[in-house]
Amino acid sequence: MGAPCAILLAAAWLALAPAAASGAAAENPLPAPACAEGWVLDGKVERYTRENLFDRINGEAEAYFPYGFDLLSSARYASRRDPRVAVDADVYRMGSPLDAFGIYAGYRRRENPVVPIGGGGTLSPSQLLFHQGRYFVRLQATGTASLGEEVFLACARAISRRLTGDAGRPKELEAFAIPEVVPGSERYVARSLLGYDFFRRGLVADAVSDGGTMQLFLVPEDSADAAASALGRYRDYLKSSGADARETGGPGGESMTAADPLYGNVRVSRAGRFLVGAVRVKDPAAAERLVDLLAERIGR
Repeated sequence: MGAPCAILLAAAWLALAPAAASGAAAENPLPAPACAEGWVLDGKVERYTRENLFDRINGEAEAYFPYGFDLLSSARYASRRDPRVAVDADVYRMGSPLDAFGIYAGYRRRENPVVPIGGGGTLSPSQLLFHQGRYFVRLQATGTASLGEEVFLACARAISRRLTGDAGRPKELEAFAIPEVVPGSERYVARSLLGYDFFRRGLVADAVSDGGTMQLFLVPEDSADAAASALGRYRDYLKSSGADARETGGPGGESMTAADPLYGNVRVSRAGRFLVGAVRVKDPAAAERLVDLLAERIGR
């Protein structure tokens, strides 16, 4: 990959601060008086903040806070034919496009069909999910176990037209745009990637190569020193667990292979202010190739 592309990928990680919403989405991202023909607003749009999100999604609210949640707009659209059947529409405003994707990826199911809404969506008989810019949208059928695809898509498109922000995928995901990564497996974890507090946040995805399967991960840090510190803490953890951690040098950073007590064979490298790695490795040579490829794509 050429230098300009690598620079763009690296620059994307510098833009994780929340962007300000404006226009219709800032006031009300939910259409009125209907979201689709024959599906009309039932009551008024309700709004929830961090202080009262529990009133809407008790038991789930805590999961949204690490992703910068600040506002939920919620409404019900009832069927004119049968008011007992409705679509519940929830539009969550998150901290950044990457945060919105992170929440979306936590709910989607790979077996559900993909729909081209916003930055990407999935559809089931009872639910449509999509993300767009800073927003995560969840449409849920109520009063029935299955709702027609046309109704879901019409409501989703009406909401999408009111949302601000780029309708594409977050640029940070471009690091994983390689043939070996399984489509739909990418996730963004805003806190403790792989369950380790020394990996504060990051991306993870499944990968398949001739040498078998593995999981690739990418941890952004604020500086090269911070990345080196995180790698050092991981090394210390592995050694304290009795793992055989072997260090090697490399251009622009360090590399390490080990047997993680939770994730099996591991390869991880520091590339500037990033940690790039693979866990559950079956073929060390394939892991080295893919880790080096990710490091190249984000730029050293």
